[in-house]
Amino acid sequence: MSGYDAVLRHVESELTAGRLGVGQQLPGERRLAEGLGVSRATVREAIRVLQAMGVVRSGVGSGPDAGTTVIADPAGGLGSALRLHLATRRLPMADLVDTRVMIESHAVRAAAATPDHPELVRAADLLVRMDAPDLDADAFHLLDADFHVALTAAAGNAVNTAVMAALRDAIHRTVLDAVRALPDWSRTAVRLRREHRGILRALRAGDAELAAERVTRHVRGFHREWVRHAGSVG
Repeated sequence: MSGYDAVLRHVESELTAGRLGVGQQLPGERRLAEGLGVSRATVREAIRVLQAMGVVRSGVGSGPDAGTTVIADPAGGLGSALRLHLATRRLPMADLVDTRVMIESHAVRAAAATPDHPELVRAADLLVRMDAPDLDADAFHLLDADFHVALTAAAGNAVNTAVMAALRDAIHRTVLDAVRALPDWSRTAVRLRREHRGILRALRAGDAELAAERVTRHVRGFHREWVRHAGSVG
């Protein structure tokens, strides 16, 4: 086991055992290094890895924000990893779309059982914000992605929600590149707004199968459109 692996395994063990939790700080570099028999440079390397994974946040100086604090941001770490693997082209966009459909269709079926869920209220607010006439494509797709994460969150599965948030972060730039290739973005935006409202109406009506059908058609439809106009993206 490499030196920084020993640090990672130690932090994992402390978290699993409950001796370390979200909001608590890791011991200082010197204490960790001495306790694990590694150098302080190795501890710093491990902490950088933990930061990239969304497990800790490091602060400098003094006061309550100084030191290395355990946080809970699985989507951040997953999103970074997905972006890098997308860049290698070893993760086809079509496969990510399949994953989205699998997660979202399952999520909306579950969310339909609680049509007044706060996340669905948030989703409705996001749709209102998406109707702003001066909204550019970048802002639209940030709201669009948050809408889909809210639908997933309404189902109450933390793992699915984290994966959806990671997918949102990972593919945002790719989606914007695809949008630039579309012949008429404003017309596409009108259609997407209409489809969003249809998904939410089905959820509010408690119709699980209709919601799943609509979200599947919505996600796959946009992917087909961007592949048609920017084939290299798909």
